[in-house]
Amino acid sequence: MMLRYALKTVRARKGGFLGAFVALMCAAALITACGTLLETGLRGTIRTERYAATPIVVSADQNVHRTTVKHKKGKTKVKHKAKPIAERAWLADDLATRLRGLPGVRRVVPELTFLAQPLTAASAVEKDRPAYGHAWDSAALTPYRLTAGRAPESDTDLVVDRHFAERAHLKPGDRLTVQSTRSPRTYHVTGIAAPASDVSHQTSLFFSTAEATRLAAHPAQVSAIGVLPENGADVRTVERAVTEALDGTTAQVASGDERGPVEFLDAAAARIRLVSMGGAMGGTSLLVAVLVVVGTFALSVQQRHRELALLRAIAATQGQIRTLLGREALIVGAAAGVGGAIVGLPLGSWLYDRFVALGAVPSTLQHTVSVLPLFAAVGATLFGAWAAARISSRRVVRIRPAEALAEARVERTRPAWGRTLAGLVLLAVGAVLVAVLSRLRTEPASTPVTFLAVVVLATAVSLLGPLLVRAAAAGLAGPLRLSGPAGRLARANLRGNAARMASVVTPLTLLVGMTCTVLFVQPTLGNAARAQAREGVRADYVLAAQGPGVPAAAARALRTRHDVVTEVVRTTVRVGLDKYAAQGVTPAGLSRTWDPDVTAGTLDDLDSGTVAVSELAADQLHLKPGDTLRLTLGDGTPVRLTVAAVYTRGLGFGDLTFAHDLVARHVDNPLAASVLVRTARTQTQLTTTLREFPAVRVLAPAEADSLRIERQQANAEVNLLAMGLVLAFTAIAVVNTLAMSVSERVREFAMLRLAGATRRQVLRMLRTEALSVLLLATALGSGIALAVLTAFSVGMTGSAAPAVTPLVYLTVVAVAGLLALVATALPGRVALRTRPVLVATAKE
Repeated sequence: MMLRYALKTVRARKGGFLGAFVALMCAAALITACGTLLETGLRGTIRTERYAATPIVVSADQNVHRTTVKHKKGKTKVKHKAKPIAERAWLADDLATRLRGLPGVRRVVPELTFLAQPLTAASAVEKDRPAYGHAWDSAALTPYRLTAGRAPESDTDLVVDRHFAERAHLKPGDRLTVQSTRSPRTYHVTGIAAPASDVSHQTSLFFSTAEATRLAAHPAQVSAIGVLPENGADVRTVERAVTEALDGTTAQVASGDERGPVEFLDAAAARIRLVSMGGAMGGTSLLVAVLVVVGTFALSVQQRHRELALLRAIAATQGQIRTLLGREALIVGAAAGVGGAIVGLPLGSWLYDRFVALGAVPSTLQHTVSVLPLFAAVGATLFGAWAAARISSRRVVRIRPAEALAEARVERTRPAWGRTLAGLVLLAVGAVLVAVLSRLRTEPASTPVTFLAVVVLATAVSLLGPLLVRAAAAGLAGPLRLSGPAGRLARANLRGNAARMASVVTPLTLLVGMTCTVLFVQPTLGNAARAQAREGVRADYVLAAQGPGVPAAAARALRTRHDVVTEVVRTTVRVGLDKYAAQGVTPAGLSRTWDPDVTAGTLDDLDSGTVAVSELAADQLHLKPGDTLRLTLGDGTPVRLTVAAVYTRGLGFGDLTFAHDLVARHVDNPLAASVLVRTARTQTQLTTTLREFPAVRVLAPAEADSLRIERQQANAEVNLLAMGLVLAFTAIAVVNTLAMSVSERVREFAMLRLAGATRRQVLRMLRTEALSVLLLATALGSGIALAVLTAFSVGMTGSAAPAVTPLVYLTVVAVAGLLALVATALPGRVALRTRPVLVATAKE
């Protein structure tokens, strides 16, 4: 019976439920979109291209491992954890010998994969088809077959794939300069090759075996080994034989869909990133959605207070009212959840495409969609609607019928003690989160706490809203009194309808607080890092490359007895399972080009057996000069080094600093990311010396800093996109809540008109109320953002100075104000179109 009444109520009060429906549908769309990203990270397919004709691929282990054994209460628990390394791990080439001669194996093909960037017109090299070099012997793995010319024989011969040849207008006999792991070299194009299957995510350049071995720069090692079974042989049987032959080594055997991650290491690493982003976005979206939906339902229930009070007065029980409101919420939630889930699918696809376009996710990780995100979104929407209805109806259900009828006309002067107590508790929790945030010194740890603190503090504002609105009304009493009749009416409404106004303050506060936090978190961190980098660079000039990096030969050309040249190679290493940004620098004359602000030890001791660490790393790992540090380099090579120095400028230069040669041997790209030059020569003289390297630019330190700003802005775009949908949802909630708040006041406006107020005065009253609420929400949201950003800055940079751009902040406030005024004015004008007499005499 209650379901039938609930259906009738929803049909009869479509306008009253419209706001809740919009809020729930947006929440469902957002959860679905985030769910598709999360599912792509967990289950997304990485289709092989290079190994399409190779059923079995042997590769090195791309993870570091840690096994812990715990003995507790007579039981033994063994936990194994693995984390991916940053660079490609290599195999010993003698493993191929073990595999030759195995039953069912027709051919074993060693594979070399290395950096090989053609130095040609920018339009010829597509961004989503990075170029790699291989030995021609491994062309059979795809397979590539010659369509023109011949195979490479000498060290200067080169075969290019057909797609690249067409874009670069190359044919056999032409010459092509390639920047690989060594100095740029011009090769003679001897042939054009085409793959037997689709290869759309890479460009392949094939060299002679001797030249490929030289460029790969890993003697006696290979990047992978392809195993081609005999015709008719069972692949599973051969795979088991290969696995048994490699028993006792760390080599990994892959077949089927497992070959894709071996080929595209960036896609395999992107899984973790996408799971992290999807989870963070989904979690934040869910928290924001719950907060907004509860506020929307509270306003909806408040609009029906008289109706519900009458039901109580005619003997409806508490359980019946709860059931009625719960069924109504489930009906609205089901419709909104299904609609939002359907809208969320294209939204998730668009979000994935944008991440790919920004370079945050490689296109080789294919977008995966199933029914799971849809079911999760509908389930979350139903639960959110039901919980919001239960929370919003607590007051009207629990009080006596007579009190309910009284409160239907006049709002309670004092908020419920339970609500106030809950608000104070959440305020304390938010304060604890802010305090914890000020102690966190790594970005992965601080980022989720940052946004959680904003949501928790905004929730506290929601619960304490009526008290805050009354306090604001008291504080604005003077200015509102001076603004005439409209101001006095606005003040009376703020004091007399504090709960209704509080439901409007909450989404506005969340919008301002969340937007300011999202916009200023990355600049706070980025500006501190750039400041440290500026202060630490003593060089007169910085070399940067338009291609993959600055070759060592360019640095050697500038290095003289009087000039100091410091090559900088960047990587990521693991200490245990923890990840640290690292760099390799040329030790000779280092103090003349680089100053990381050493606080202990000396950089004079930096060599292939030592390491310098930042204060953060030293504090986390409990290190001091002279201590031993065990770590895993980017390609999985374990090393044991002695700490030579501790420095403060870790944000600008990374947490670990090694000798250049140590790092360069263990990265995929050994070219210098930058080269610091201390010289008496002019910029023109340096450019002339480097004329053989046209891709290398000589920059002043200020110009190099501008390049860092561009990279910082590119990273900021990814973060803004990740949280932009949450902000958009919050903005929609602001408009939705304001429109609902104004629409329910049609009878109030009619009574004011009948009492003598003009249409213009009523609209002015609405604008004054909106501006008052905006002022309060801006103060609260700005206070929340300032507290959170300051704590973030203290933890990450050691300084209580968040980077806040005044113009951007004013823009945020202006947009919030525009939303508030428009969402108030338009429903107000619509409400004032009907003649006051008709509204006043109409049935409620």
